[in-house]
Amino acid sequence: MAAAAPSPQSNAVVFQLPTPRAAPAPHAMIRPCAAPHEMFRPFPAAPASAELKLSDLDKVGDLGEGACGTVTKVRLRGGSSSAVFALKTAYYPDPNAEEEAEVLRRTSGSPHLVRCHAIFRGAAGEPAMLLELMDAGSLGRVLLARRRAGLPEPALAEVASRCLAGLAHLHSRGVAHLDFKPDNLLANSRGDVKIGDFSESRIFSRTPGERLEVSIAVGSTAYMSPERFAPDARAGPRGACAADVWGLGVTVLELFSGRRPILPDVQRPSWGMLMEAICHGEPPVVPESASSSLRGFVTACLQKDPRRRGTVAQLLAHPFVARRDAGASRRALREIILETM
Repeated sequence: MAAAAPSPQSNAVVFQLPTPRAAPAPHAMIRPCAAPHEMFRPFPAAPASAELKLSDLDKVGDLGEGACGTVTKVRLRGGSSSAVFALKTAYYPDPNAEEEAEVLRRTSGSPHLVRCHAIFRGAAGEPAMLLELMDAGSLGRVLLARRRAGLPEPALAEVASRCLAGLAHLHSRGVAHLDFKPDNLLANSRGDVKIGDFSESRIFSRTPGERLEVSIAVGSTAYMSPERFAPDARAGPRGACAADVWGLGVTVLELFSGRRPILPDVQRPSWGMLMEAICHGEPPVVPESASSSLRGFVTACLQKDPRRRGTVAQLLAHPFVARRDAGASRRALREIILETM
């Protein structure tokens, strides 16, 4: 179903993005347990820019639809034919949509996160977000196009590196993604892979130094860590960040094997089946065809005890990422993305 026509009077809060920060320097070695690894930085207010209205955008086509809103491909009227964007529009005002808009404001500036160019308000106050268009779709789509062949390790190491850099930026701004999976990793024809879809994200630090407990019982069940199945599961900064690391581990394993790591032979596993497998079963097994470096990386992510899981900073220093041939990995990733477009 097509998105509702935008209100021509709706204005946008438009912000310019700061220069991206460099990824944190890796530690010398990975340790099984460590204190929270992110330094919380102030969250600067986004500077104002020229006013833009929803009526300045022309719809090109539909990109997707969910329970809470639609995503459409749009073009700025009078702009270049290549100046196209993704417009994510909520059906109605919703606290989760407001949280997502705030996440986009405070996490702007990373080349590893899908860029938000503007946030609008519709006629009823519902938010609409003008996002960078990732023209190759998701890595979930790439897997399907490759007939579940999986990604070779050089390309996968590049994906892992970019995801870790994106998570480091998110966590440093007091945000946990909480819905990490291949469908939320978006690619473009330049070979970039970026984290997208912050609809389940939670802010665990709204001001520098603040530490909040947030709900972590959200997101896609097959990628949730064991502690997130507890009734009304909540966590502070460390636990929320550890939840993202588990999701990263499951995602990397799926991208390598081409199959869901949890109950891969069950077509539509129920919540209860997934809970039983994740909470009471053994962690997913890395195929024997994987290198010892990849096996070690996934194992560090998929520790059932969140206190023993590798942190983002530690994983950035893991040999699977830190010792990759960056040039060869980038080329391998780009070639795979282009061949599936």
